[in-house]
Amino acid sequence: MKILGIDPGMAIVGYSVIEISGANEDNIKLIASGSLQTNKNLEDSKRLLEIFNDLSIIVETYKPDCASVENLFFFKNQKTVIPVAEARGVILTVLEKFNIPTYSYTPMEVKQVLTGYGRADKKEVEQMVKIALNTEVLPKLDDTVDSIAIAICHLRNIR
Repeated sequence: MKILGIDPGMAIVGYSVIEISGANEDNIKLIASGSLQTNKNLEDSKRLLEIFNDLSIIVETYKPDCASVENLFFFKNQKTVIPVAEARGVILTVLEKFNIPTYSYTPMEVKQVLTGYGRADKKEVEQMVKIALNTEVLPKLDDTVDSIAIAICHLRNIR
């Protein structure tokens, strides 16, 4: 089973594809990860189209069985909530276009599933992602690591 994890954003969309084979959850393999980054000098409509096109390529390339997308729950910065919601809408549209079953989790739910504590900090989540992937090295970008955590959260939720 391949799970596409997505951390939505207008400037940066973190994504990852994990794969699990068999019933053993300890055998999680990171197939791909990275970020889709848009140019802040472009109009929002062009940035959203860029996200649509780039994510379509990722879905066509990796053919995930399902997707796990971070849900908007609480935003400290009111200026970014609408653009992030718009980007999330485009992401959901791409997934629907390719008939990818999609599941949503709030940041608090992801932290709860990975660490057992819904208010865990980034370092605690990163540590649990390292353990789940059996690695010491993670991508540098927080958005990418968050996408891996979101994918692992879904895997654990369905198990």
